Amino acid sequence: MSIFDSIILGIIEGFTEFLPISSTGHLIIASKFLGLDQTATNKAFEVIIQFAAILAVVLNYKEKFSINKIDLWTKVVLAFIPIGAVGFIFSHQIKELFSVDVVAWMFIVGGVIFLVVEKLYIPNEKSLIEDVEKVSLKQALIIGFAQVFALIPGTSRAGATIIGALLVGLSRKASAEFSFLLAFPVMSAVTGYDLFKHYHEFSGANIATLGIGFLVAFAIAYLTIKLFLKFLERFTFVAFGIYRIIFGVFLLIFFA
Repeated sequence: MSIFDSIILGIIEGFTEFLPISSTGHLIIASKFLGLDQTATNKAFEVIIQFAAILAVVLNYKEKFSINKIDLWTKVVLAFIPIGAVGFIFSHQIKELFSVDVVAWMFIVGGVIFLVVEKLYIPNEKSLIEDVEKVSLKQALIIGFAQVFALIPGTSRAGATIIGALLVGLSRKASAEFSFLLAFPVMSAVTGYDLFKHYHEFSGANIATLGIGFLVAFAIAYLTIKLFLKFLERFTFVAFGIYRIIFGVFLLIFFA
């Protein structure tokens, strides 16, 4: 992997990690365009730059990362448990799902679900939760179960959690913010596991390339979080649903 490759992948990761369009799916396709084989080292690179994007959450929401927010993090950890358990138990089966066909179809299915949910969504209802700290334990757990679907490549972790949050009564903004915070334990666990498993595969040259990709992903993710929240103040998730369907069809036509 060259420095150019790491910059491209860093930009894609930073931009897509928090949008409901599957960062993993885009990284898989980008790697094919760049001619990068899905080796253990390249997969580990993708996971680690995903963690760089997650660190952007810490910078954007540093006031949430406090002992005073123990109640909020209890809910976040509770929401993490389903995907942590399922991902650990079925890790080998999940890896076998990584293909362009699966990614393409999950893009389309996810897009249709977004359009349906937006059609049924009632944004002016007074009972909508606007503050992530007011999410109940039950709601957090349901969002956590929704996140399990993100184990299927192309589904999108952000997309699955946002859909789950919308369905249990969170506003669009609160749904996105809970998804941001929930990304932290998920990607911390995944990155920690991959580093432990593949640390010996990173030579000196790999580290330099990784560092550049890491910094690019972090910077782009930081800006994307802010712009995404601004976007949700005026618009819905319909555009993402349409994009997912178009992109999924594109993949089926040209890559499947």
